[in-house]
Amino acid sequence: MTSPELAQLFCQDVATLQKLGAKIIVVHGGGPQISSMLETVNVESKFSESGMRISTPQVVEIAEMVLCGSVNKQIANGICNAGGSAIGLSGRDSKLMQCVQKGSRDEIGFVGNVDAVNVDFLNALLDLQVTPVISPIGCGKEANDEQDVVYNVNADVAAGRLAGMVGAKQVVFLTDIAGVLNKDMELLQDLTLKQVDDLIQDETITGGMIPKVQYAMDAVKQGVESAKIIDGRVQHALLNQILVQAADGGTTIRD
Repeated sequence: MTSPELAQLFCQDVATLQKLGAKIIVVHGGGPQISSMLETVNVESKFSESGMRISTPQVVEIAEMVLCGSVNKQIANGICNAGGSAIGLSGRDSKLMQCVQKGSRDEIGFVGNVDAVNVDFLNALLDLQVTPVISPIGCGKEANDEQDVVYNVNADVAAGRLAGMVGAKQVVFLTDIAGVLNKDMELLQDLTLKQVDDLIQDETITGGMIPKVQYAMDAVKQGVESAKIIDGRVQHALLNQILVQAADGGTTIRD
């Protein structure tokens, strides 16, 4: 989404797939945009040792403003401009994503794990042939007396949880690399859950790819048929993956 051209092509892909009858939910992030705005308003942004942004109340406020008010609407509008039908939402709207605290609030701030999803609301939109475009800002659970608490959620976590809870056939993660690579930097096209675990153990999968594959694995464990990690820098990456199923189109993880 930092490339206007690629963002436009992605929106065209969603609109095309929608016209072909596919039911699509889009979950987006916006880390670079959040960092830029934090710098603009002179708010310090720190990251934990695991690479997670420490979400103080001030950081969450800025993240919500950027994700829900800017990035989200750009994507929804882009899909509509491409001939599709989409509505931009946050995880707080209609309590789409109810969250519980992830880890220690003292250490990482208001970072949430998605605990419940308003599946009925999402299905109602999909039945109307409308694509929900969701920003990963969630609300606390009423049962925990946190209905007014705002949580920052990792976009990959949100996508994986949503996919599992709505019973999606497939979840696709668009990244800035070709997919999961072996130690010779060759693409690994098909992996099972056990193979992914083994690749983490022998340090073939390292760094930022570890949480990416773990979120993909979580979706599969929840019943999603397959999780794909593909290169979002490739033009029409989504369309190629869904329709053409390009042989070099990233990594597929199955049970």
